[in-house]
Amino acid sequence: MIVSLPMYDRAETSAANDRLWKLIRNELGYGPQNLTRCGDIWNHWLSRDLLFSQTCGYPYRAKLHGKVSIIGTPDHGLRNCPPGYYYSVFVVRNSDQRQSPEEFLKARLAYNEPLSQSGWAAPFNFALERGFAFSRTLRTGMHVLSALAVASKRADIACVDIISWKMMLRYDGFSKRLKAVASTDPTPALPYISAPSQNSAAIQEAVKNAIGNLDEKDRGTLFLRGLQKIPSAKYLAVPNPPSPAEDG
Repeated sequence: MIVSLPMYDRAETSAANDRLWKLIRNELGYGPQNLTRCGDIWNHWLSRDLLFSQTCGYPYRAKLHGKVSIIGTPDHGLRNCPPGYYYSVFVVRNSDQRQSPEEFLKARLAYNEPLSQSGWAAPFNFALERGFAFSRTLRTGMHVLSALAVASKRADIACVDIISWKMMLRYDGFSKRLKAVASTDPTPALPYISAPSQNSAAIQEAVKNAIGNLDEKDRGTLFLRGLQKIPSAKYLAVPNPPSPAEDG
């Protein structure tokens, strides 16, 4: 069986993620002892052996719908968000005098992946609703690298999800050179998933209880407040953008 928590797993949060999984495993009564942290993430998500993992809303819409079961959605306790929802923030350098994403029409947008909800779909939809588009892009592979690209002047603006941003503010010194200038509309947060053959009801109950029993410090580290059941239709209703143009 495969279990992983790849979306918010970094050096400073890995121990808390390990303890969360151990609580889930104790509730379930079965499963691997340790989280998988190597190998291709798409192979994990699409494996018949997937017991538990976390994905992003856009990959779920684009490639995983019908191939995985949604176990539930973490509630991060965010202000101005329904339970189980999140949003992204546009970050720029503190020294940049521009005050809204619309002013970055001809600037370079750093994004992590073409199938990222927060890194690409959210800023694209934000811009589309306001009659403009980000035409110059830089693909970085990770949210933290997108923000770093802005701080180091390789890009001018980036869109990162609020949980990643909170972790950067907490752990990454370069974030002090950045500021948030706008946020996107809330969408369902990153869902926990399993292979369709797994007992999703049992896993959901185990995850709910595990989060409730997680040490308060670990809940703070992971920005976890509970578990919500958000219908797949809510994820599928979010528009899919075209792929980014070639970096230019």
